[in-house]
Amino acid sequence: MNKIETLAFSDGLLSRKPPTGIDVDTTLAHFAIITCLVNPDAVRQQIHPRFHLDLIKVDGREWALLSVVPFVDQDFRFSKISWPKWRFGQTNYRIYVTDSETGAHVAWFIGTSLDSWTVSVPRHLWKLPWHRANIQFDCEFDTSAKRYTTYRMQTTNSWADAHVELTDTGNPPTELKGFDNLESGLVLLTHPRMGYYFRRDGKLGSYAIWHDRLQTTVGNVLTARFDLLDRLGIVERGKIFNVHSVLIQNRTEFTIYLPPRIVESPAL
Repeated sequence: MNKIETLAFSDGLLSRKPPTGIDVDTTLAHFAIITCLVNPDAVRQQIHPRFHLDLIKVDGREWALLSVVPFVDQDFRFSKISWPKWRFGQTNYRIYVTDSETGAHVAWFIGTSLDSWTVSVPRHLWKLPWHRANIQFDCEFDTSAKRYTTYRMQTTNSWADAHVELTDTGNPPTELKGFDNLESGLVLLTHPRMGYYFRRDGKLGSYAIWHDRLQTTVGNVLTARFDLLDRLGIVERGKIFNVHSVLIQNRTEFTIYLPPRIVESPAL
């Protein structure tokens, strides 16, 4: 267990290491962080014992936090080369944890759905838990109101079929329940720069990203179905998952530092 201390957007957290080699830049569109409160016992078995679940208290009980993060990579490209570029939909499933060896708050990735043949590179070369899928976005963004009038995403033919429809208030968040202050919640939910996961060969892997501080608006879930959460027993089949928050951003820039690495600590 790990109760969350006060967190802040420090210069170190926001600083960008210059990309080199095969590092990648990409513009993400329709970026949403749909976070639910989950029973810690239901997700603890998904993570490596090196990591502790980040827990918050809501309605008198402790919860772990899991986010479904859909978006469209608009122009996935090598940082040092402007061409070629790829465009594809993607959805990440991540749990918020603390690394017991470094004390850093990081994301634990259960896996990723990706709508592109290029998924074969991270899947087979680097053994990432990435899976081919058909992902469709139906989104309309009102630039004058700075909010989505339509936001729908559907994933089919995947290890993690999903359907979600969101509304967008157009207003920035003013609080996040369970956190002592808004900034602590935003740092934890929107700004994990390191990700860890079980590789497809069972080893512990990690990779690093960078992005600027997000300028999100508050959304709400109209409908949602995430088959993976049902299958893993994280959400009881047939029940609505317990929404903590929905944060949406129309566009943002990411840098992904590659290749991912194998962590020496063994997976158990």
